Amino acid sequence: MSDWLFDLGNSRFKFAPLHDTRAGSVQAWAHGAETMTASALEALPQGDTAWVASVAAPALTDEVMRVLRARFAQVKMARTLPQCAGVTVAYATPEKFGVDRFLVLLAAVESHQPVLVVGVGTALTIDLMDGDGLHRGGRIGASPTVMREALHARAVQLPATGGDYAEFANDTADALASGCDGAAVALVERSLRQASELLGAVPQLLVHGGGAAPLLPLLPQAEHRPALVLDGLARWAVHHRIAER
Repeated sequence: MSDWLFDLGNSRFKFAPLHDTRAGSVQAWAHGAETMTASALEALPQGDTAWVASVAAPALTDEVMRVLRARFAQVKMARTLPQCAGVTVAYATPEKFGVDRFLVLLAAVESHQPVLVVGVGTALTIDLMDGDGLHRGGRIGASPTVMREALHARAVQLPATGGDYAEFANDTADALASGCDGAAVALVERSLRQASELLGAVPQLLVHGGGAAPLLPLLPQAEHRPALVLDGLARWAVHHRIAER
């Protein structure tokens, strides 16, 4: 059986073969604001079942689904469930909990220990789950990239990119990088402290997302899990197959 996993985010499109209960080798494209070309989409793999998770704009999601339906015998769209594969979602209306955040919890629950999962993409997302798979809630903020873009939009003299992190920068680009990256790290560190007080134990810190790299040196306790959404989608696929039997 040839099954593939597809994760359509706000800024990147990732896909990988499904190997047992995990994602295989991952390919990633930056699609920006719905800029993936028809020729790129037509180069996607073919197979039996495409398992899809999307938080992208409806128009882009519809286009990708159209292409996948022409290349796979079945296309299955993942959705957030109140309970699934050992995870219980905290939201009173689970369908409002982003499917990407839901899937990373599915991937993380395998550790059977408390986890704080941080996604660094267009948004900065932080979610806490205890060792029993109970989601305790989370936060959503602007990622460092979006902070830089917002500052540049309001004050064009402030560069939207560039600079290096420093504790006390002596250059504007460095100061911007330090301030925006530092704000994200501070929110993660506060969340980690509050989570430790709430659970009585320090949770494992997992970080994923296209914007994770600059933050990792500032979070030495973090484990980088770049394929976390796809690994969670793999678990969702396995759970869905079992439920259909």
